[in-house]
Amino acid sequence: MHTGLSRARVALLASYLVQGTVFALLVTRIPSIQTQYGISDGLLPVFLAAVPVLAGVGSISMEWVVKRTSPRAVLRIVQPLLCLTLLGVGAGDSMAEAAVALAAFGLMVGGLDASQAMSAVALQHRYGRSIMQGFYASFSLGGIIGALLAATGFTQLSLFGTTTAVAIPVVLVAGVWYAGPQELGHAVEEAAAAAARSIPWKPLLPLCLAMCVAYIADATVSNWSAKYMQDLLHTSKHMYAIPYAAYMVVMLLGRVLGDGRVQRWGSVRTVSLGAIVCAVGFGLVSVAPEQWTAVVAFAVVGLGVSVVVPQVFAAGGRLFPGASDAAVARINIFNYAGFLVGSPLVGGIAVALDYRWAMLVPMVLVLLILLVAKSFGAPSVQPAEADSVAV
Repeated sequence: MHTGLSRARVALLASYLVQGTVFALLVTRIPSIQTQYGISDGLLPVFLAAVPVLAGVGSISMEWVVKRTSPRAVLRIVQPLLCLTLLGVGAGDSMAEAAVALAAFGLMVGGLDASQAMSAVALQHRYGRSIMQGFYASFSLGGIIGALLAATGFTQLSLFGTTTAVAIPVVLVAGVWYAGPQELGHAVEEAAAAAARSIPWKPLLPLCLAMCVAYIADATVSNWSAKYMQDLLHTSKHMYAIPYAAYMVVMLLGRVLGDGRVQRWGSVRTVSLGAIVCAVGFGLVSVAPEQWTAVVAFAVVGLGVSVVVPQVFAAGGRLFPGASDAAVARINIFNYAGFLVGSPLVGGIAVALDYRWAMLVPMVLVLLILLVAKSFGAPSVQPAEADSVAV
């Protein structure tokens, strides 16, 4: 394999690692951010819902920009800016500054997500085999690092500032090695052409549902586990980030070992068991009597979720083997839908009732995956022109 291509893969893995760290730092410090800016419990779901909305805007906008430049150029600019928005969140003290900083964070996350995904798909296309799982694992590892950093006793500004000071040089150095025309050849154009093919929506809808509810579950843990520990169990500040760290550790292990489970059990059984385990985890969260039981329960959720998202993408690729990039692009839209629904829904119920009732919502929704589990073993279909819509 071309040395430059290997360097490009390592550089992109570093990019995903930094992204996971920055994202985890933000979401696990939500209680501290709320206190810092004086955001009420009623208004907090609005702030959290706005981030995925703006991320969707950023993703769509950057896709337009990438077509006129390159994924590498966008990635080199957007990720350092994302790190700076983290510093902005830590440095402000008024509601308006919180709105601006979080809006910028959302836009940059969406732009980063789009440019990273395009780079990853192009690399995978060039490699000629699946390498996407490694990028997910790198993001999970970054999430673990970020959550552990958030559990330290540093102030918001010092923690976010130090992380920014370390992260920006890392991504700038990695940016030197991002894949370009020399490494990818025509892979970018070939992947883009594949993603632009017309395919029918109908066979993908069950997978889109699974993606959406999986990300409702993920958004619940990302955005509300720290608040759960603060408001319901009244733990110390050092415990706020521990559930998310446990969730990401188990998710990383689940993704590393997931291929073996799929080989033994098949996709349908693996995803069905994952949905059941995830639901059990949320059930345990809803009745957890103390902090460490809650941590274990959130880890159980991570074990269940870990296998669902990669298998959704894999199933989409199997449905349309000649246009897998188009299928993946469509399915990926529903991760934003899951975050958009999950954050305000769970937060609103938590405010109206309490967090125990709120955790029952993703528990029920994730079981919808059982209704569509057979789609994970569905045979490939041929796109019908009459039923096709361009991505």
